[in-house]
Amino acid sequence: MKAVAQRLFALHGIHGVAIKDIVEAAEQRNKASVQYHFGSTEGLIGELLVDGAKQIDAFRQAMLNEMAAAGGPRNVRDVLQAFIRPVDQMAESAEGSTYLRFLSNVQMTHRALIKTHIGNRWNAGYRQCLEHFRALLGHIPPALVEQRMSLVATYATAIFAAKEAARDEGRTSSRFWSVPYTLDNIIDTFQAMLECTPSASTLELLDERDSA
Repeated sequence: MKAVAQRLFALHGIHGVAIKDIVEAAEQRNKASVQYHFGSTEGLIGELLVDGAKQIDAFRQAMLNEMAAAGGPRNVRDVLQAFIRPVDQMAESAEGSTYLRFLSNVQMTHRALIKTHIGNRWNAGYRQCLEHFRALLGHIPPALVEQRMSLVATYATAIFAAKEAARDEGRTSSRFWSVPYTLDNIIDTFQAMLECTPSASTLELLDERDSA
């Protein structure tokens, strides 16, 4: 039932799916099955969020631990590998084939649910990446580093949600997704975002906020 619900939420949005739609698509006879298993629609959404977050976080922490054992991460790109590749792996997996589109919908319309259900419990790898970025980007104010990392996370969700959709439609053999350098080129763009020297206007506005 969870896989069916996630696909419906991914394709139609949270507001576009009723409990009866999930029950019918899952071929459940009991119309109260969602409430029975999950308590409520929000409970179901929460479980779906946590299921995907656990997988991404586990892979992310495994990559960071492997780097640490080898004396890393050595640079911003190393950290980005651990930050981005787990998201791509989720998009490529059978169980995660609709997760990023679902997550993207929740981010746009019910962002508070992410904080409620994932919070700091299932994002340890994210927080480790943030600490590494802060240490490696010491020339950039921490507030800007944190905001840039949030932007990278949002962009990554959107990009790999598009990859999910392309897989659904059989378009992963397109010029965009099939060339071998696509993922590395995506990571290049994120690296440029993080390492870019802040403009004078950005720093001025940051100073104004801090001195207010």
